[in-house]
Amino acid sequence: MSEFSKEDLQRKISLKNGDEAPNFTLENADGVNVSLKDFIGKKVVLYFYPKDNTPGCTTEACEFSQNYDDFLAQNCVIIGLSPDSVKSHNNFIAKQNLKHILLSDNQKEVAKTYGVLQVKKNYGKEYLGIVRSTFVIDADGKILKVYKSVKAKDHAAKVLADLAKI
Repeated sequence: MSEFSKEDLQRKISLKNGDEAPNFTLENADGVNVSLKDFIGKKVVLYFYPKDNTPGCTTEACEFSQNYDDFLAQNCVIIGLSPDSVKSHNNFIAKQNLKHILLSDNQKEVAKTYGVLQVKKNYGKEYLGIVRSTFVIDADGKILKVYKSVKAKDHAAKVLADLAKI
């Protein structure tokens, strides 16, 4: 018997291109509330990742940060979102010298809303976890592109190249 609800087992990313990006308000690494709607007028790359200071997540965050100025040149803000605490994000930013925003979704409500909190398996055990995913949102708050179950390495460069085309 599974410990997961039917909703947990069926949760998938259902948001698609053209959908309104669900708004949210979460704390950044400094404990300041940040809302998606704060960035109307700019494009937003919203990427969900499982955990600060793990190999894949560090690779992804550092690559987004390394390309930060190129994203800014396209009027684009980068926001990373994970269930880690504000303190963990603050340490991660300092340790990796990250330039972009990290938000704490410690209740995993935004992850649920975006469909990225899903049942995962690791060493035969099932658990609810974040599926690495990215949403590109236009200046009016509409989703331009969805990347599901992405690989961390070179993902930022791919998003940047695609952003230039859309």
